[in-house]
Amino acid sequence: MSHHKPHQPPTLTLSRCIHAAHHNLTQPQHGHGDVIAMGGLSMDQAFVQAPEHRPKPTVTEATGIPLVDLSPLTAGGGDDAVAALAAEVGAASRDWGFFVVVGHGVPAETVARAAEAQRAFFALPAERKAAVRRSEAEPLGYYESEHTKNVRDWKEVYDLVPREPPPPAAVADGSELVFQNKWPQDLPGFREALEEYAKSMEELAFKLLELIARSLNLRPERLHGFFQGPNTTFIRLNHYPPCPSPDLALGVGRHKDAGALTILLQDDVGGLDVRRRSDGEWVRVRPVPNSFIINVGDLIQVWSNDRYESAEHRVSVNSARDRFSMPYFFNPTSDTMVEPVEELVSEDWSPRYDAYNWGDFFSTRKNSNFKKLDVENIQIAHFKKTTAVVA
Repeated sequence: MSHHKPHQPPTLTLSRCIHAAHHNLTQPQHGHGDVIAMGGLSMDQAFVQAPEHRPKPTVTEATGIPLVDLSPLTAGGGDDAVAALAAEVGAASRDWGFFVVVGHGVPAETVARAAEAQRAFFALPAERKAAVRRSEAEPLGYYESEHTKNVRDWKEVYDLVPREPPPPAAVADGSELVFQNKWPQDLPGFREALEEYAKSMEELAFKLLELIARSLNLRPERLHGFFQGPNTTFIRLNHYPPCPSPDLALGVGRHKDAGALTILLQDDVGGLDVRRRSDGEWVRVRPVPNSFIINVGDLIQVWSNDRYESAEHRVSVNSARDRFSMPYFFNPTSDTMVEPVEELVSEDWSPRYDAYNWGDFFSTRKNSNFKKLDVENIQIAHFKKTTAVVA
């Protein structure tokens, strides 16, 4: 993991963050405001979740998660088969906000090469990874200080865009975010493997987008236009190292995905938790071989005018095994104005959201993930109309 260089200001690194502790927190030690004492041991406070958000010792495995077999699409199924698939996807998006897909048509070799490239990158020495480190102005590359809801995540990541270079994204303060991939040097096959994987993900993403449109009784390609041209889609490589105190930290804190769809590849270790809507409890999503987990994002929630709801989820960590995952965040062009689609607005179902610019939203959200802020990071709830008519 990362180590400090003498000329850098003191920052928290995973390698020195947590020394095992399973005791109640006491007052911060003198001399280091970021470290708290726990039963005579120390842990950087930046990783510590508030008591109400810490994972329980055991998390129940989720049951009844929708499993959607997409093979009728890849096998050229007829209209009835596609309509049945759309109905399955619609029910899953309404009731769960996510689902698992198999029979998706992504070659196993493509997935294997991408996963191998991911592990090879995170096995590099800290200084090699730091050579492609992201910055606030250049948000692609390696990073080990991601924050979710202003608490630091127990993970290291590498972000890339499938196509480069997309145009810079303007930020509300007049500055620009430059989306240019920082490819590691001397890592044979890394770029090729991930570019091949990205192409397969894009094909799958548009198939899923079409099924969601059909499930809402929209034209199959009704939502496609938001993604045409240089969009803000990106891929993240996640590595969650073993955590000596998994009862206090999370790999990713509770959140909902801001974009349209997330296609998640996870390994066999497990750790993805979703909040069950029936009782608000966190349940574990068991890894299914040769599958992807599909998260409905906030954009689908807004476009559907609250017919579908994005899923709140988090990542728990463990003390024994490394965990790897690879989400593909399918996002629209930065000039997209996000609002309920007009076909889903009526006198009985008025628009639930004010329109907002995706580029501004995305840039603000990326910045809040980069560093701890003094305010809550931006959410679609900030655009929710207060006078919406409930059907």
